[in-house]
Order: sequence, then C-alpha cells, then structure tokens
Amino acid sequence: MYQYNERDRLIVRERVAEFRDQVRRRIAGELSEDDFRILRLMNGLYLQRHAYMLRVAIPYGLLDSRQMRALGAIAERYDRGFAHWTTRQNIQFNWLRLEDVPDILQLLAQVDMHAIQTSGNCVRNITNDPYAGVAEDELWDTRPLSELIRQYKELHPEFMYLPRKFKIAMSGGEEDRAAVAFHDVGLRASIREGVRGLEVYVGGGLGRTPRIGKVLCEFLPVEHTLSYLEAILRVYNLHGRRDNKYKARIKILVGAMGIDAFKEAVEAEWALIKDQTLDLKELEAVTAMFDRVTYDPDAADEEAYKAREAKDPEFAAWLKHNTQNHKHPGYRIVTCSVKPQGQPPGDMATEQLYGLAEVMDRFNGGVACVTYNQNVCLQDVHPRDLSELFDALTALGLATANIDTLSDMICCPGLDYCSLANASSISIAKRLNMHFDDLDELHDYGKVHLNMSGCINACGHHHTGHIGVLGIDKRGEDFYQIVVGGHAGSNEALPARIGKIIGPAVKPDKVPLVIEKVLNIYRDIRIDDESFIATVERVGIKPFKEAIHV
Repeated sequence: MYQYNERDRLIVRERVAEFRDQVRRRIAGELSEDDFRILRLMNGLYLQRHAYMLRVAIPYGLLDSRQMRALGAIAERYDRGFAHWTTRQNIQFNWLRLEDVPDILQLLAQVDMHAIQTSGNCVRNITNDPYAGVAEDELWDTRPLSELIRQYKELHPEFMYLPRKFKIAMSGGEEDRAAVAFHDVGLRASIREGVRGLEVYVGGGLGRTPRIGKVLCEFLPVEHTLSYLEAILRVYNLHGRRDNKYKARIKILVGAMGIDAFKEAVEAEWALIKDQTLDLKELEAVTAMFDRVTYDPDAADEEAYKAREAKDPEFAAWLKHNTQNHKHPGYRIVTCSVKPQGQPPGDMATEQLYGLAEVMDRFNGGVACVTYNQNVCLQDVHPRDLSELFDALTALGLATANIDTLSDMICCPGLDYCSLANASSISIAKRLNMHFDDLDELHDYGKVHLNMSGCINACGHHHTGHIGVLGIDKRGEDFYQIVVGGHAGSNEALPARIGKIIGPAVKPDKVPLVIEKVLNIYRDIRIDDESFIATVERVGIKPFKEAIHV
C-alpha cells in the first residue's frame, strides 16, 4: 500500500493543529455553529442526533494493522466501544465529544490517517474493487491509479467548493465490485491492443433521483486520467446548479444537458489541458509500493485443510461462502463477515478491531481491505492458513458463513443516529436477522443482496439491492417500501439496474413477511440454480408484486 512521505505527514499534522484551534474557538464561543459548520465538515465531523460523528478516510479501502489498532483505540477511548464501516470504504465513530476530536485526529495522523474531505462539497474518498490486485478476473491493478487520483484531488483548491459532493469509484475486473455505474464518475479498467485504459461513466447516483451513469468515454488511456477527470470537474463546477441542493449533483447536470452536449463541454475543457499527461514512471513508483507479497508457487498443492473441510460442515460452509478464488493458484481471498446474528450490519467492536489487527499480521501480511458492502477482506491468504484463520475469525465473531446471502445486508445507521433519517434501519435489520436465522435456508436462496436505507438519501443503497428496503415517515410512524430488481454490479449478463417498488409501504412487523413471500415466489419460479436477480431479469417484477399483500 502507499507509504506516506514527510510532505504527506506535514500536511496532515498542520491540518490537525489548524482544526484544534478551530475547536478551541468554537468551545470558547468565538465561533458560532454556523461559522464552525463548514470548518468541521472539511474535517469529516458531523453533528448527528445524539453526538458528533467523525468519518475517517480509508483510501480505496486499504489499511494496515497499525491503523486498525488505532481505530480500535479510538473506539475504546473516545466512543462507546465500536465503530461502523461504510459503503464508501470508510469508518465512522458515532458518539464523540467535540473537545476530543483534535486528539482523535492527532492519533490518526500518527498512523498516516485523516478525515480530510470525507464530507463537504468536494471530491470524497476514492472507492475501489476490494479484490483489486488479486482478483482472478482482473484486467489490471487499479489501486496505484486510485492513489494518484487521491493525491490529485486532496485539497485541490479548484474543487474544494463544488456544487455538491462528488464521488468516484474504480473497478479493475470483468465483474464490477465497486458499483461504478452509480457514481458521479465511474472508471472501469480496459485494455486495447496491449494498452491500459479506462471506460469512463458519468452522472450515476442514488438518492432522490437515482440514475445509472452513462458512458462518457469508451477508452481513455491511463496517462490521460487526471487531466480528463479535471475536465469533467471543471464542467461540473462551472455549470452545476448551486441554487437548489436537490438538483446540484452532476447526474442532474448530465440529464439536463444530455450526454452528447456534456461530452462536448468536457472535450472543450480537456483540449486546454490534454497535454498534461500522467508521468507513467510516477505510476510505476506508486505501483511498487503495492507489490508486497512473494507468492508461493506451490500453494496450489497445499491440501491439508481439505481433511477438515470433509468432516467439519461449518468450516466447509465458510470456505464455500466466505472465500474466493485468487489470481495466484491456491491462495484465497477471505471476507470477514461483519454481519453476525444480532449485531447491526457494519458495526465492529473494539475487541474485534484489535483482534482483526492480529489476524492481519498473522495471515495477511498486516493489511486488509474494507468492502463496498461493509465487510473486511483479507486478500492474500495461503491455503495452509485457512483452518487456523477460520478458528481465529470464529473467536472474533467474524466467520459467519453468510457472504452474499440475505443476512449479509447493507444498512445505514438510520434514525438511531442520523439527523436526516425518516425511519429506523437497525431495528429492521434485527427483525430480519431473527426471522431469517437459518443459514441452510439462506444458502438455499443463494446470492441475494438486501440493501436498506432510513431515508431517501439512500446511504444504504436500497435502489441497487436485489431486494431493497426504504424507511419512510407516515404521520409520525415508520413504514417501509419494498424494492425488487436492483443490481449494483455490472457485466454483460447482469447490467446495472435500479430496483422498482412492488407495492404500498408496510409497517415494521410486516417487512420480514413480505420479503419471505418474495423469496418463496423466487424459489417457486427459478430455473435450476438460477440466482434471484437472474430470475427477476427473466420474469420482471410482476410475479413479486403480490408479495406485498400479506
């Protein structure tokens, strides 16, 4: 992973000192809340329903064990013993005192972390395929380019005050594991005649007006990445609406202009800076920082774990559902499930953060990657370590064999924490966990992504869930709309889709019953081992609409 140099550390230290003084002035009454608000947002600090929330940046989801221990220390000393992984591969602390935040930021700085640009109308954390560098279907490793984009966008003076927040995602595999079509800009790795490049999408997003991004450039050579992104941001900065925050995102601008006119405007801006190409030697230097593993060429011959697989059903289920093929034969990509029974999805306790740091050191070269759907993966596990790793993760409560099942749900904090939410999300997650508590049944349903949001802002990405749940307020009561047919990833067989509502909103106690009916209809009409989303693609949502009447 990228290693900070002294310049990087100086910038972060100076930002901490600056914000420490701003906090002092706020507490002393020298700054009003209105004056302080923009300053705290520039440092990732939100004022939520009960306390301050700090969002910490984890660029492209990658962090090392010393950073994981620092996150555990923050949860232990300053929060209530836990933290929350987000869909932008960040981590949030929800119960902070304002006077403690400068010390937290200083602790983060000591391990080369910060919260800069995790909020505000700027370019947010660059997200990436969590399997980048190791995926079996990868065209090329996108992490080094993500790092250079991070360096380019961080504290860029021209793009610190955009019309609204701006999100970029990148994916390097044939299968999209970063939801690039639902971002302001999405970048997918491509190769033409041996040249590395990107397919560029623009204008995707969720929230009040969900949109699937449109192809802006079919093939952009890698050396033009930064200048082309700058051209897009210039057009958005110049023409994006600032009079109405609900119409300020780039997806609205693209929709209003049309993709052809938008592309013409981007090309005009790009012509002015196109000669400012990326130094490929610099890319090579950053790439070298990610080359940390010497792979065992005989790993594929390791079979000791197979004896346990044959006699231990729980271990076998974990191998099947929580590990993936690796581009180096024998090695496995292991996903640690942060969705155990009875725990809010995405929450990790202090003991788990500390314990996972130990696991990272023992089994994965001291690193891990946060996933888009609020789990954590270990990317380079040798097959000889699988049995011991399973035991270690089981002891931490991170080995539930539920990856890609219904209980591996994405869930925003909802009304339990968020001041913008209309309804509770965590309580519905608990209801669903209690109702669907049989792993064998979940495995029979197969790959089903359930995403849940507590309001129309869609932080839980309910639009892209195979099954989505949206909390709404009806005359002071929580109700929930059920959505079917969304799909975040994109390939030729299953392109990106926005789910459709299948009926009127229902009360909290009806949500599990409606979803059970939807799943039972799927099980009745699927063909052979056809997945849920493939079935929906084949038959549409009509057969599922009756599920709402329970």
